[in-house]
Amino acid sequence: MQQQSDDDIESLRDLASGAPVVRALNDLLERAADLRASDIHVEPFRAGLAVRMRVDGLLRVLPSPHGIPPQALISRIKILASLNIAERRLPQDGAARVRVGRSEIDVRVATMPTQHGESAVIRLLPRDRGLLEMSKLGLAARDESVMTRLLAMPHGMIVVTGPTGSGKTTTLATMLSILNEPTRKILTIEDPVEYEIPGINQSQVKPSIGLTFASAMRAFVRQDPDVIMVGEVRDAETAHIAIHAALTGHLVLTTLHTETAAAAVPRLIDLGIEGFLLKSTLRAVVAQRLVRVLCDRCKVPHALTEADLAKDPRLAVVGFKCGEVVHEAGGCERCGGTGYRGRNGVFEILEMSDEVRALVGPQTDSHSIDAAAMRGGMTTMLEDAVAKCRAGLTTVPELFRVTTVR
Repeated sequence: MQQQSDDDIESLRDLASGAPVVRALNDLLERAADLRASDIHVEPFRAGLAVRMRVDGLLRVLPSPHGIPPQALISRIKILASLNIAERRLPQDGAARVRVGRSEIDVRVATMPTQHGESAVIRLLPRDRGLLEMSKLGLAARDESVMTRLLAMPHGMIVVTGPTGSGKTTTLATMLSILNEPTRKILTIEDPVEYEIPGINQSQVKPSIGLTFASAMRAFVRQDPDVIMVGEVRDAETAHIAIHAALTGHLVLTTLHTETAAAAVPRLIDLGIEGFLLKSTLRAVVAQRLVRVLCDRCKVPHALTEADLAKDPRLAVVGFKCGEVVHEAGGCERCGGTGYRGRNGVFEILEMSDEVRALVGPQTDSHSIDAAAMRGGMTTMLEDAVAKCRAGLTTVPELFRVTTVR
């Protein structure tokens, strides 16, 4: 029985190493690169294999490789990432570096057993993403000025917040690139390292051997750093070490998962950080989302009508008026028929003003902090998205997809 099982594994390995299967996976990777996809989803269903790619934040269905057995393609993906092809009952994670066309791409592979076989997700991390510049993030002029001022501070903590896939890593990497000078020692602990920045000491967590965000942070403070970036504050231990580092003369950059910038303050208090420490160390919270950018070649101007305003009352709530011109998605060859090409950030930057600091304490309320920040001139993500919509960069549906009227 064992011999039969071993024979089956060898047969599958041979099939997965055959030219048709290798070519099928290479074609998928090339197609993903052409589409600027961030992820490839390979999923087995009763009706057959499904392939989808995440482009500009949304999944797009693609034709499945013809004549390729699903398990053979999955096994090829596992071989690429040095995973165990004999283990089909448990999730596995791996990584590889592949050449696609003229470019090198780092890939992260995660498999998951399902009722119809294993599924796999391939995260694509191109090594050459061009220069990281603040002007490419999508910050409004005022917010860019605020960000520049924040990065000039010698110590304290800046938190970037938002859901998974909202562009936090890109924003952090851009901030690090701006700070990256020979006169500064910069250390990062990430999961994974998505942007490789020359001159910065970057580390990846390895929980299996005890290298966590918290353990790395404890080691960092003995490395004489000027700037520390910790990929995410996930627990009380990491939060306390980050606050201590900011308190002892380091500039600390990190991320949280909260709905708004103001919500980051009570979240840190929930993690056990005392109010007086937050008042002393927290400099600002940057909240963000990503909106799809209209394709310049095919976007269509549209003057809002009374019918539009009646159909969606939110339009009037956020300030749109009858006759105002917005733009809608068209569809052409350049954008793959979607009407969109690329994404841009919408932001709100909450600075810790005296009024905001006065509200920080055991009973901290995010709504009060939000209101105080807006009185101090903070532009909300909604207002930023509306401005981008009026400028013809994105659409009304995108505006309401990523932001909330509050």
